[in-house]
Amino acid sequence: MATMGIGTAITAAAGLSFLGLGPKPPIPEWGLILSEGRNFLATAWWIAVFPGLVITATVVSTSIVGRHLQARAAGRHR
Repeated sequence: MATMGIGTAITAAAGLSFLGLGPKPPIPEWGLILSEGRNFLATAWWIAVFPGLVITATVVSTSIVGRHLQARAAGRHR
């Protein structure tokens, strides 16, 4: 259950930072990097794409680990 909360927290923090409601620069924040990178999508797309992929990979991998741990705790491990 906690790992699901971690994924939600990461998504919420990135979303708030993207909207400008998170920490201000120079504090590195994934949502802030996405927000600043959207201005350069036509010329330097990787500035926004890679942080977005990292956010997605982190949330998905945390969810997978959480489901695996939940299955092990319930005795349904492989």
